[in-house]
Amino acid sequence: MSHNTFQPDAVDPNKNVSLYLQVKNALLKNIQNQTWRTNSLIPTEQELMDMFQVSRTTIRQAIAMLVQEGLLERRQGKGTIVLPMKLVGNLGRLRGFAEEVVERGMVPRSQLIRAEFASMLSYEKNMLEVPEKESVLLVERIRFANDTPIAIERSCWPEKIGKILMMYDLNSAKYYEILESHNIHLKQAREKISAINATLHEADLLGIRAGEALLEMNRLSLGLDDRPLEFTRTKFRSDQYSYDIELNR
Repeated sequence: MSHNTFQPDAVDPNKNVSLYLQVKNALLKNIQNQTWRTNSLIPTEQELMDMFQVSRTTIRQAIAMLVQEGLLERRQGKGTIVLPMKLVGNLGRLRGFAEEVVERGMVPRSQLIRAEFASMLSYEKNMLEVPEKESVLLVERIRFANDTPIAIERSCWPEKIGKILMMYDLNSAKYYEILESHNIHLKQAREKISAINATLHEADLLGIRAGEALLEMNRLSLGLDDRPLEFTRTKFRSDQYSYDIELNR
């Protein structure tokens, strides 16, 4: 493979950022913008040392971080290859799916399955603390990253918020950005994650086999007044999505 298109960012030893982190970020950029394509070899350690003018230890530390993040894989006798990018959700941050996709250098897209006001969803209404006589907006979408189906998302919103969301194209809508533009801000969310198996219908929508493992995430988001604004159940393909949890002691 030719690496001529790769122009490494200058590594500055005087910067307040470790050398290996500067190298890691430069390597990541080349994976995200597909200078190095999936399943291709990256330059050798010696080539990277020459490009960045840093030590082998620094290069190895940078590569080790990207291996740990599931972006690179060392192959015995071959070198280091670029793996298909897997989305990683961070349990410490309240973000929408589109934000996670963009952060990984990929293009988010949605396909609307249905959007309707429903009055029979008693469990969802209970979670959202919506009065029995009111309806909730139910939106179901398939979520994509670079045209790969990643998740089936089923969101429920109180009627007042639902009316705002229905003013937008829900194929491309970024819910949290829309709400913030209407001065409605999310303060925190509670999430519950479990492992399930895909039904025949879900497998069909996600382009996988029935019975394959999915990660189901239930999220209840609260506004600044601590009242529920959103109840969303998202089923992720486990081969394309994982969660990252940072623990401190």
